[in-house]
Amino acid sequence: MTIAKADFIEGIAKGMSVLESFDTERQRLNATLAAERAGLTRAAARRHLLTLAHLGYLETDGSYFWMAPKVLRFSGSYLASSRLPRTLQPTLNRLAVQTGESFSVVVLDGEEVVIVARSGLNGAPSGVLAYGLHLGARLPAHATSTGRVLLAAMPSTELTRWLKGRTLHRLTQYTATQSKQLRQCIAQARADDYCIASEEHEIGVQAVAVPLRNMRGQTVAALNVVLSGGMRDNAALQRDLLPVLFAAAREVRNLL
Repeated sequence: MTIAKADFIEGIAKGMSVLESFDTERQRLNATLAAERAGLTRAAARRHLLTLAHLGYLETDGSYFWMAPKVLRFSGSYLASSRLPRTLQPTLNRLAVQTGESFSVVVLDGEEVVIVARSGLNGAPSGVLAYGLHLGARLPAHATSTGRVLLAAMPSTELTRWLKGRTLHRLTQYTATQSKQLRQCIAQARADDYCIASEEHEIGVQAVAVPLRNMRGQTVAALNVVLSGGMRDNAALQRDLLPVLFAAAREVRNLL
């Protein structure tokens, strides 16, 4: 979304950039680190950090700052009010019970994908889940099955803009890190209408994803199943899990 310059509140944008500077790599930041990550001066970053701490969104020891539980109000409000997670949760739980695997619904946010719904406790598989696949987790789109399915739904010009100047970080020895290679993977996902990613995000982890489309044919999210604890060949994944994913995508289409 674009807005008129007169409507843009720069202070809010800077405050949010400071808040978004915290991630799994840097759980604690001082003013200098926050300034580097948010692209602000140290003095400005310090004021934003102090303000966020005063409002209860950060905690501090006087030098370093870290996120406080209050930030969960944002995610809690989204999950409570957004139609997508509420609509798809029963389907995810049913699929988990049916197969014994872990299922997620994922959306694209910039260069990352975000898990907005996951098979719940009552439907969760007994096996060990891959690292970091919790509700709200953000994963690099280029190295995930869901990311490629969602990128495949982009018009060609929009995909070109997304790829332009982007660094595709290597997460494992199998990660696609060249734009040409990623384009080929995305083109394959578009042609197949699904994507299988094996050990590109994490060693020992495979995932299969399909697009979730609404009645207008627009891709609004991706549905995937994540498998760990033993590699399966693509033929087995296509035989055992793709029909389940495609059937679920068809079932929920009129709800999206």
